[in-house]
Amino acid sequence: MELQLQKPLLFFDIESTGLNIPAASIVELSFVKVFPGKSEPEVKTWRIRPWDYEAGKQRHIEEEASKVNGLKDEMVSDCPRFLELAPEICSWLRDSDFAGFNSTKFDLPMLAEELERVKKYCRERIAAFNVPEASKQKAREMLASVEVDLHSPVMVDVQNIYHAMEPRNLRAAYRFYCGGRDFENAHSAEADTLATYEVLKAQLDMYKDPAPYREQVLKNDVASLSSFVGKKYVDFSGHLIYDDSGKKDPAHILINFGKHKGRSVRDVYLTEPSYFAWVDQGTFALDTKAQFARIKKEIDEERKGPASRDQLNALKDKFNGSLF
Repeated sequence: MELQLQKPLLFFDIESTGLNIPAASIVELSFVKVFPGKSEPEVKTWRIRPWDYEAGKQRHIEEEASKVNGLKDEMVSDCPRFLELAPEICSWLRDSDFAGFNSTKFDLPMLAEELERVKKYCRERIAAFNVPEASKQKAREMLASVEVDLHSPVMVDVQNIYHAMEPRNLRAAYRFYCGGRDFENAHSAEADTLATYEVLKAQLDMYKDPAPYREQVLKNDVASLSSFVGKKYVDFSGHLIYDDSGKKDPAHILINFGKHKGRSVRDVYLTEPSYFAWVDQGTFALDTKAQFARIKKEIDEERKGPASRDQLNALKDKFNGSLF
């Protein structure tokens, strides 16, 4: 069925250096613009050099992101930066509604972040005393060309429609894996628990062999099944997670929220110990507070010995080589 449109609908998707929007950059951006009364959409894709404006250098593509999008640093090093493409990108965005898959949670915020970076860079160039007037004028022209309203257009998120029309709850799983039948007393603890047990057994039957559209199989052992959980949380609320090293000491535990997201909890404690007091006094789950307290104790015991190289480097970074 063709879309009934009153104005163009712009489908878009982004590949990025990572998932932490404030620290990530776009490496690939694709637009598919559908127009009212036209059967064929217009398509445009850009490969982009991810740029850190503060550091003035290319941003690194994280390993996990590279596994997903297949892009590596050297593959985008000769591509234009978002700054250079922004006027053209904005011309596609104007006068359109938007659509994507999970775009409201990531793609649209990431696109807005890149545009705000361009605006900030231009404003700083205009305000600087040591920038030639010709460069300031170029910045003014760039600033005018990237003015676009991303908040007013209607946003269609196809993933949300999918989840609404095809629920991914226990009742739906039981129907799908257990022969289309429903189970009685749904949402009673015992019925839900028994249904979960039946669903897992049915999953092992369904996914024991590879399929043309799915090579992955389920192995009938608990360790293998547990791998589908994903990131290993230190606390049950997910405020602390282990990194990918497999090690469980404080240097390999990462903060998973707020201003220090992505930093090792050990590094944060060494440079900002008051952060632990803030957590202890805050409205966090008691388990989260207990894990922070346990880690603090481990680090304190570690620090009773001779200063390690990591500790000395942390202090060096904190004071930038100067004591005052």
